Amino acid sequence: MKSEISKVVIAGGGTSGWMTAAMLAKMFKKTLDIHLVESEDIGTIGVGEASIPPLKLFNNALGIPEAEFIHATQASIKLGIEFEHWGQQGERYMHAFGNIGKDLGLTPFHHFWLKSQQTNTSDFWQFSVNYQAAKQNKFAPLESLANNQMAGITHAYHFDANLYAKLLRQYSQQAGVNRHEGKIVTTKLDTQGNIESLELSDGRVIMGDLFIDCSGFAALLIGQALKVDYDNWQHWLPCDSAYAVPSTNSGPLKPYTQSIAHAAGWQWRIPLQHRTGNGLVYCSQYMSDEAAKQLLLQNLEGEALAEPRKISFTTGRRVKQWHKNCVSIGLSSGFLEPLESTSIHLVQSAITRLIKCFPNQGIKDIQVAEFNRQSQKEFEQIRDFIILHYHLNQKNNDAGLWQYCREMTIPESLQRKIDLFRTSGTVFREQDELFTEAAWVQVLLGQGITPEDYHPLANAISGADLTDFLGNMKSIISASVSRLPSHEHFLASLLLR
Repeated sequence: MKSEISKVVIAGGGTSGWMTAAMLAKMFKKTLDIHLVESEDIGTIGVGEASIPPLKLFNNALGIPEAEFIHATQASIKLGIEFEHWGQQGERYMHAFGNIGKDLGLTPFHHFWLKSQQTNTSDFWQFSVNYQAAKQNKFAPLESLANNQMAGITHAYHFDANLYAKLLRQYSQQAGVNRHEGKIVTTKLDTQGNIESLELSDGRVIMGDLFIDCSGFAALLIGQALKVDYDNWQHWLPCDSAYAVPSTNSGPLKPYTQSIAHAAGWQWRIPLQHRTGNGLVYCSQYMSDEAAKQLLLQNLEGEALAEPRKISFTTGRRVKQWHKNCVSIGLSSGFLEPLESTSIHLVQSAITRLIKCFPNQGIKDIQVAEFNRQSQKEFEQIRDFIILHYHLNQKNNDAGLWQYCREMTIPESLQRKIDLFRTSGTVFREQDELFTEAAWVQVLLGQGITPEDYHPLANAISGADLTDFLGNMKSIISASVSRLPSHEHFLASLLLR
């Protein structure tokens, strides 16, 4: 294998493959010879239709305007995720993006709110502009409130993942990426165990210096050819199956994702401009495939547009996301169920990490080790956040999945966070952790944990001043949201530009 990395071969298209190709072409200009192999005969999963705010940064880096993205992918706005029945039956809360309230100095806002509950109970989400806008089906870009005294709206998107891949394919090919239509039938290794070439079904051979596995669950390169082990996390996240089906839209276009807990899993509902994406994630140990399919169809708000499609998965990750001269990105690298819409973000972060660790004169072991260390940390942090929802469920009348998740031993890293919040209301965000303190606080409160104490710095403000502080904040948020257009009006005006 030669030392200089000049030719990159991406195995697989779809969202992960074309995101990778587009960003490498953008960052490296013409200094890399980039090839992508995909087959029109091989379908993609394509259900990752809900995103989180960092995707805006990805599109901005590529130079794709928001209006173009929304038009091309039939996108709608996403302000958060509403969780229904995840605590006790009938309860709901939202993981709203952005800040909640306003911190004062070194004291996070939620400590002031916790103090206020001693004398005047109020809903925590009254202090979230994202939540208030979402529940009123309103949206417009709003960077700040009250003359920059408070943060504004933070948004992401619901979008058609297949249309996004199509947009990025066009972008990539215009930037010089070479696309090869064909099925990969053989992966040839050299004497040192590195990938030397890919042979296609028609006999063509694609050679390269660095190979990127975007072949999805098949993991053609990292799994089948290089035999990298897979760390199975199903003892913490037992769901192993899903059905997905599109349906017609029904009612106002909600600017948030819905996650609805059911008997042995949960349902997603993702509104796009032209349809609604629906799915049911479930554990096959506690629910049959046919029962899951019928449960999903019975809980659609609109009419089904296709037959439900079954997806089987194993939650976990590759023990090495980068091995030899192969980097796995997307489903080939691991899978975490889409409860917090992190699948596409994991693709985005892997691409960014690869660019930062990209080899110049040969692949260095220390660079590979650092890439894998960061990848493992990110997967584990997101894993813990997803386990949190399951473990803190209060569905005491439901045995099976929900009882198992309540009683199971969870990772020490997560138990430590829960205990710290329960006793003191404190949340620490670890370095480079995806989910903010505000995100953790919302889920912990929403799942029923009321801290036993709050930070003493909250006592620096008197009771009367605290009442005024909270009242003024609610008034500012209410007034700001009242001036926003409806979500549908915003989309219509944007698409007319």
